[in-house]
Amino acid sequence: MLQMIRLKNILVTLPAIAVLAGCVAAPPPPPPPPPRVVVAPAPQSHPAYLHSLSDLRAARWLIEHRPGDWAQSADEGEAVRQIDAAINDIKKAAIDDGKNTNDHPPLDENPDHRGRIHEALQYLRKARADIAREEDNAYAQGLRNRAIGHIDGAINAAHRVFQD
Repeated sequence: MLQMIRLKNILVTLPAIAVLAGCVAAPPPPPPPPPRVVVAPAPQSHPAYLHSLSDLRAARWLIEHRPGDWAQSADEGEAVRQIDAAINDIKKAAIDDGKNTNDHPPLDENPDHRGRIHEALQYLRKARADIAREEDNAYAQGLRNRAIGHIDGAINAAHRVFQD
């Protein structure tokens, strides 16, 4: 009788082992395919625009920074507003370099008011020359043209400072 119980246990456990062995032996389902990633080309950097931004910041600082207690004239204020508008348009047309509009290359302190304005005019002309190059992107071309208009306005306002 003991043998019969053993035989019965073996007959019951063998199919259970076979079922479990079949579960273990079955391979897992394949992983899903990786998601398809489309990488857009990186926007082209416009070094001329970045140079122009640097020149505009320098011109802005020269016009706005007045050593001593000189009061800013209306024409100087207009030149700074035009420079700010040009900076904003250029930043939209090119890669924004993330710099503050008050950030500028190191400049020598020039206590002479007329000397500062002359130096600012040189930076404004350089900035205009930098961005006046041909642009193939229609959106950027419109912004570039607006920026040129603002730079021209800043140049005109800076020239009027000498007439006051």
